Amino acid sequence: MKYIILLSDGMAGRPIEELGGRTTMEAAATPVMDALAKKAEIGTAFMVPEGMAPGSDTANLSVMGYDPKLYYTGRSPLEALSIGVDMAPTDVSYRCNLVTLTEEEGAYEDQKILDHSSGEISTEDAKVLIDTVKAELEREGYAFYAGISYRHLLIWKKGEVMELVPPHDVLTERIGAHLPENPVFREMMEKSYEILKNHPINIKRREQGLNPANSLWFWGAGTRPALASFREKTGKRGVMISAVDLLKGIAVGAGMDNISVEGANGGLHTNYEGKADAAVKALLENGYDFAYIHVEAPDEMGHMGLTSDKITAIENVDSRVLKRIIDAFDASAEEYRIMVLPDHPTPICVRTHTGEPVPYLLYDSRTKQDGIHIYNEKEAAKSGHVWKDGYRLIEHLFEA
Repeated sequence: MKYIILLSDGMAGRPIEELGGRTTMEAAATPVMDALAKKAEIGTAFMVPEGMAPGSDTANLSVMGYDPKLYYTGRSPLEALSIGVDMAPTDVSYRCNLVTLTEEEGAYEDQKILDHSSGEISTEDAKVLIDTVKAELEREGYAFYAGISYRHLLIWKKGEVMELVPPHDVLTERIGAHLPENPVFREMMEKSYEILKNHPINIKRREQGLNPANSLWFWGAGTRPALASFREKTGKRGVMISAVDLLKGIAVGAGMDNISVEGANGGLHTNYEGKADAAVKALLENGYDFAYIHVEAPDEMGHMGLTSDKITAIENVDSRVLKRIIDAFDASAEEYRIMVLPDHPTPICVRTHTGEPVPYLLYDSRTKQDGIHIYNEKEAAKSGHVWKDGYRLIEHLFEA
């Protein structure tokens, strides 16, 4: 038996008036998910424990079977594991986004955040900008590390954990009320704006109609995590397939292997087929028992407030990832169980994560009898299957 989780990040949402009161999941054409749902169990699961922020960090830990109340030490340290930063126990890691500010006349604090991802800037361009900032701003006790696309790190030696607001939570708002009180962090952010706004890469981006990556934004602080071994917990040899450092870092902390897929970038135009093929090869040829396939695109489109593009992202997950996996496994005659779900909702109306329960679909290839299910938030909520402790849901996947 092989086991698969297909995590469609932020896929769930809320009804949208322009879609006739449907969610993006309901509006998307997902024939493969719906065909599986007729033979599957559907239900809902609370992936974010009460009282914790609904982030991809806490939620994906739950999906992986790690109770966030026990294992969560912050988002950025998980990304540091992926990048290969050897954190000391007294180090504090901060996520360092490259964001787009408005560039209006006036003080730095009067600007507004237009885009938390700087138009999904390429990793290559982002590294040039981070290296520029590093040369100008790095000082004793503080170190910058380049990550993927707009997602980077700042390590504060013998630092402290400060609660800083995620940029995607304050889009279009004046930033003054959300800046760090810490003078070093605030100075670095202000100076980054002066360094970056007229950088040649950003001049070129404006000429191309793209959002400039014109400021740093710090958030997501935490200390070095210590996750229990996934293989020891589950008895399964697992592999992670993701384009983002957060998921790769969880895998590193859990002792799982990471597979990097060329062209996988965490955006709408990622290499969907490459991710599917990597999972199939890992499970059918390379001896892995479990594959976790993470697709970031629906979440990114939700943050951007792009209804049509979020629908497209969900449809791509269905037609370009799920179909490819199902076709390969059905041709192989290998028995398998696959779970499809988001980690959290990212509704278009709020453009950030929310803590509602997520819909899941659990399909077993040995099931032959057709039912009446289709897969979306409303149908899952009506099913009667509810997992209050979402981190236990993976145990249900592994029951057979």
